[in-house]
Amino acid sequence: MNKTLLFGLSITAVLFSSYAIRKINPAKEPAPITLKVRQVAGNLQAPTAIVFPGNGDIWVTEQTGKIRLIRNGKLSPSAVLDLQSKLPKINNSYEERGLLGIALHPKFSVNKKFYVFYSTPSSGKFNHTDVVAEYKLASADKADPNSGRIILAADKPDGNHNGGCLQFGKDGFLYISFGDGGGQGDKHGEIGNGQNLNTWLGKILRVDINADSAYAVPKDNPFVGRANTKPEIWAYGFRNPYRFSFDKASGQLFAGDVGQDLWEEIDIVKKGGNYGWRITEGTHCYNPAKDCDVNGITMPIAEYNHREGVSVTAGYVYNGRQIPALKGKYLFADWTGPVFYLQKAGAVWQRGKVTLQNIAEGSKITGFGEDQAGEIYVLTNPDTGPGNTMGKVYKLSGGK
Repeated sequence: MNKTLLFGLSITAVLFSSYAIRKINPAKEPAPITLKVRQVAGNLQAPTAIVFPGNGDIWVTEQTGKIRLIRNGKLSPSAVLDLQSKLPKINNSYEERGLLGIALHPKFSVNKKFYVFYSTPSSGKFNHTDVVAEYKLASADKADPNSGRIILAADKPDGNHNGGCLQFGKDGFLYISFGDGGGQGDKHGEIGNGQNLNTWLGKILRVDINADSAYAVPKDNPFVGRANTKPEIWAYGFRNPYRFSFDKASGQLFAGDVGQDLWEEIDIVKKGGNYGWRITEGTHCYNPAKDCDVNGITMPIAEYNHREGVSVTAGYVYNGRQIPALKGKYLFADWTGPVFYLQKAGAVWQRGKVTLQNIAEGSKITGFGEDQAGEIYVLTNPDTGPGNTMGKVYKLSGGK
C-alpha cells in the first residue's frame, strides 16, 4: 500500500541521492514486453489481496473489510467474511489501514482454515493494532465469524506502513510482513524500528501456526535464543514490505520494500538478512545521509527512483504456461501504474518494462495474485483511497 499521499512521501521530490553506496549494475535494459489482460471482476471496494480456494473460486479482500467471492466469473453479492466491525474508521480519501492480507492454510482443502491481516482500533499512544487472525469456513462460501482466533498482534504508533502480507512457504510456516511503525524516517526509537530486533515492526516474521497455542516459533528461525530479540523474526531492516511472494520454482522470497522520498526496491529475502532501512534507502545512505556503515546489509536486486514511480507493489515470478515470454521472470509494478519485470543475467538482475493492454487508464495497482496453475492476476483501484466500488481484478492473458 502506499504512502500518505503515499506513505508520507512528497511526490514532488526531484532531488536524487548523490551518495549511492553501490550502484546496481545498469546492464542493458531488456526488451519491453506487451501483455493483454482480461477483466475477471469489477465493482470491488479497494481490493488488496487475492487467493484461490479451489474449484475455480476466487476470493478477494477489500480494504474496507470484506472477503468477496468470485464464482463462475461473477462477483457474489454476499461476503465470505465481513470484518468491517473490527476495523478502525476508514478514511475514504486516503487510507493504509484495513483488511490488507489473506493466505490459505497449506491444507485448506481439508481443514478449511485461512488467515487474514487487518487493522483494529487501539488506545493510548497507539494509532491502531495490526492483527493476524485465523478463520475457518462453515460452508462452501461462508466463513464462521465466531471461528476467529488471533494468532498475533502488533501495536502501531502511526496509521501508515503496515506491511500486511501473508504467505505460506514450502516449509509450511506462515510468513508475515510488518511495516516500520509509520510516519517518516523511522523515528520511533533510538535506532528506528527497522534495525531494532526487539520489535516485530519493520520485519518479516516466520511462525508455525500448527501449534497448540496461537503459534510456535520454528526452532531454525535465525534469532532464536538471542537476548532482547524477537524470535519470530526471519529478516529485518524494512520500511514497508507491503507485498512479498515465493517463487514456486526456486523457493526464493521476493519482496518489494516501499521507499521514503527517493528510491523503491526489490529484495530477495534470506534467513536472518538485514535489508538496510533506516540506514539505507535502496542502495543509498539515508540515516546518516552519507558515509553510512553498510557492513552486513543485503542490498536490493533492483531499485528505481521517483522519476519512474512512487511506491512499489511487489508481484510474482511467472511459473504459468499461457505466457511463454514471461516464463521465469519476476513481474511487479509501481502503485501509480508502471509495470516492470526482472530477469537474471549472470549475477545481475535486469529490469524491463511491461505494457498491459486493456487495463483501465489511471489504475492504481494495489496487488498481484498467483493461481494454482501459476497464472498471474492484477488488482486495481482507480483512486488513492477506498471510497469507491470501482476496483477491478484482471488476469494476464498473453501477448499481442
